[in-house]
Amino acid sequence: MTSGQACQAVQGSGDDVSSFQAKESYGTREDDSAQECKSGEDSSENNSKSSSESESDTEETDIRKSDEELEKNELLPPVESEANSQFRCEHVRTEHNQKEQVTPRKLSRGQFRLKLEAEGTYQCTVTGLIFDVTKAAVIKYSVLSWSKHADYVKKPWIVGGPIFDVSCDSASVLTSIQFPHSLSLNDHESDMTFKVLHIKSTGPAIEPSVDHSMTHVKWHVSSLSPVGPVIQTQEPVHYNGAVILYKVVNNHPSLSFRVYVATNNDSFIKDISNAVKHSDKKFIKIDKPPVCKKLQDGKRYRLISESEAEITPEEMEFVDGSLLKLKSYFEVYLEQPMEFTLSLIELESEEIVWKAKLRECDWILHDQYKNERKRNTISNRRRKSSNSLSDEEFYNKRLKGRDISDGTKAKTTLTDQQLMALAKKMGKDWKEIGIECLKLEMKDIQQIQAKEEEVNVHKFLMLEKWRKGEKSNGTAQNLYDSLKDHVSYEIIQILEGFL
Repeated sequence: MTSGQACQAVQGSGDDVSSFQAKESYGTREDDSAQECKSGEDSSENNSKSSSESESDTEETDIRKSDEELEKNELLPPVESEANSQFRCEHVRTEHNQKEQVTPRKLSRGQFRLKLEAEGTYQCTVTGLIFDVTKAAVIKYSVLSWSKHADYVKKPWIVGGPIFDVSCDSASVLTSIQFPHSLSLNDHESDMTFKVLHIKSTGPAIEPSVDHSMTHVKWHVSSLSPVGPVIQTQEPVHYNGAVILYKVVNNHPSLSFRVYVATNNDSFIKDISNAVKHSDKKFIKIDKPPVCKKLQDGKRYRLISESEAEITPEEMEFVDGSLLKLKSYFEVYLEQPMEFTLSLIELESEEIVWKAKLRECDWILHDQYKNERKRNTISNRRRKSSNSLSDEEFYNKRLKGRDISDGTKAKTTLTDQQLMALAKKMGKDWKEIGIECLKLEMKDIQQIQAKEEEVNVHKFLMLEKWRKGEKSNGTAQNLYDSLKDHVSYEIIQILEGFL
């Protein structure tokens, strides 16, 4: 399910920037018999790279790495979807039954990988993307940020859904992609023109779609590089909306929340997640049903609380903020912790489009869980160290070590046991991590692989090679700093336990 945001009352593309003259090599789609792109055209651009991106590039870096090193028969771990709650009509439900639902493997840095075994139509259960392939293929993809490509989206075009970077081991095998859109069409699609913005190595181009449904826009693959749906219309745009809440985490008894109102758009939602992650404050996400009734571009909305609360701003005009770097939100503040209900109201009709009741258990259980985990970890360590000691001996030892223990763990060289614990959690990209993050050379990896050992031993030997090279700096802190932006959350948790 998706999360939501509030949007600033500004124009989606900006009048002060000169309009980009996008190339349109095909005719406009006016009905269901739109002209199709020639298959195989421009396939040489399969490996063209995305535009350089700044702050969050670690999450959107090039996903076109070789798949030869991926082992066979790997079980796909379940991945939670953040944006797959679009409204569907009967026509779409019929289409849905004809697609094979597939769950991707989640790689590092927000990337996904699908291994498709045969010809067919497959829908990703996480992103909603639909792929048509003519034979077995391996597809990698990730959600990008529209705000980093805002200069390419100019009036009369507006964003219609998330933008993706997709690659395939054989470009000609992937014939078409259907992109999820965030529009609530109903009776408002007659005047809409659906196309895609395709950001190629030679520059951006507007290309036609070949079909659209209540939830997707279909595009025939011309080449593979960042692509996302765009629309053109003279009528007010209605969006499938979403609302997401974050609570500030601090020691103050008062309550403070951020409430984002957004289109049901993965790119938009990813920007919100990054904004919260990089905030000076700490937040936890409050799990409430995010989907709200349709939101209309240009309408004003107000957030109200049944209990006394300070809400800033009192109201705001809704626009799709996908292209904006700064995302707007409502700030909710309560002096005392209590249960309360929030409602989002469209001012003109006074219709409630979203409502949720917040209870103390929504955030207290989260804090208790974190504290319980921390207490259990400390308790287990104490139990091990005091197992053969009397209470008095343990107390004296604890006092004796107190002055010298703070900060020494992070400065201690990692043990073989710790390295093996990390090795067992590393994925199939361990060689790339060794070269990119641990500064090993390819010859080092080849020498390790030449030893006839189990793959976890190879990973261990790689970490051991790094530790030897670092000498006294082969510490948990040093390894954490090297890997924190490139490995799974599970590995980060293990490393944090070593600190």
